[in-house]
Amino acid sequence: MCGRFVMFRSLDEYVQELDPQRDLFTSADTTPVERYNIAPSTDVPIIHAEPDGPQISPVHWGWKREVSWPKPKVVQPINARIETIAKGRFYKDLFPDHRALVMADGWYEWVKEPGDEKKQPFFIRLKSHKPMFFAGLAQVEPGPSPDEPPGFLIITADAAGGMVDVHDRRPVVLSPELAREWLSPDLTKDRAKEIARDLGEPAEDFEWYPVSKDVGNVKNKGAYLIKSIT
Repeated sequence: MCGRFVMFRSLDEYVQELDPQRDLFTSADTTPVERYNIAPSTDVPIIHAEPDGPQISPVHWGWKREVSWPKPKVVQPINARIETIAKGRFYKDLFPDHRALVMADGWYEWVKEPGDEKKQPFFIRLKSHKPMFFAGLAQVEPGPSPDEPPGFLIITADAAGGMVDVHDRRPVVLSPELAREWLSPDLTKDRAKEIARDLGEPAEDFEWYPVSKDVGNVKNKGAYLIKSIT
């Protein structure tokens, strides 16, 4: 799963990768975001599909809802399996109409290594070092209940044992072409399921390496967190 990720470029750089012809966005902030340890329950700028065209808004990472079964409780998922999203009732208010893209430069996964009590974090990025786009879902406006604030989550798919050889789930990373299609108001539910389930970037397009365990503390910031320790 994806519990921490990195976003260090400017919004304009992500938009340029997504939309080089500037058909979707005429401009975006050119100030580098420089966030190297993004954690759940923080606000993150995301791109969300709207009837009049995609927009960029800061949204809380985590989609808060109250469930009644097997007993009443509040849950706030940060990730969701595409299989669950497509079939379950819990996400019916989000999927397929509230699609979003989460801009990123990579994410972290933790690996349990023999003889080490603390898991070793790895940073995962595209071999091309280009910006990436996670398929996501987002509620940008408050819901009808006070317990339904805005929030987003990242869609995950089976890693097929190919990512750091530890986690069986990873974010669905879309190519710029598929990311643009993901935002299209004409996208059908079946096509959205196909994109998220089958068309994410393959494991061979990524690289990963161990990084400082400092990333485990959300208070730690800075570019040093994504530097290899080998």
